[in-house]
Amino acid sequence: MTDRPKLTITKTKSEWFWDIVGYSCYIGSIILLIVIWSKLPQEVPAHYNALGEVDRWGSKLELLILPIIGAFLLIMMQALEKYPEIHNYPKRLTEENAEQFYLNSRKMMNQLKNICLIVFSFITFESISIALEWGNGFGVWSLPLLIIGAGIPIVIGIVRQSKIK
Repeated sequence: MTDRPKLTITKTKSEWFWDIVGYSCYIGSIILLIVIWSKLPQEVPAHYNALGEVDRWGSKLELLILPIIGAFLLIMMQALEKYPEIHNYPKRLTEENAEQFYLNSRKMMNQLKNICLIVFSFITFESISIALEWGNGFGVWSLPLLIIGAGIPIVIGIVRQSKIK
């Protein structure tokens, strides 16, 4: 498969921090969904347009889709995080700089995994809030914030990778 070195690199404090935040949001959204399930109306927001407005209502069972997709992403991205040697790297990867490349790539994967969990938790909470008339949702700022939130770790990771000699 690859002749790249396989290294054991200890998880950093920032990776632990991101895991705690991401997993807490994800588990918290599932707990909230379980606790509030019987109070939810039969129809809940099922889709939002680019302005953050509900453009489709569906069965409350559709709220289960986000935690299921979140679990799938969690498992897949956790596996990718565990084996950074299979990630895509520039040709300048050597045995001497492999640890730097692996750590940078793994951190980026860790952040993206946890941002996905946070985003899915956010959407679940927003759907519950609208369904129970706790509020009108987060509106027009939802999409830009989600895109920026997911884009920042990628940009930072690419910049850091470009600095590895």
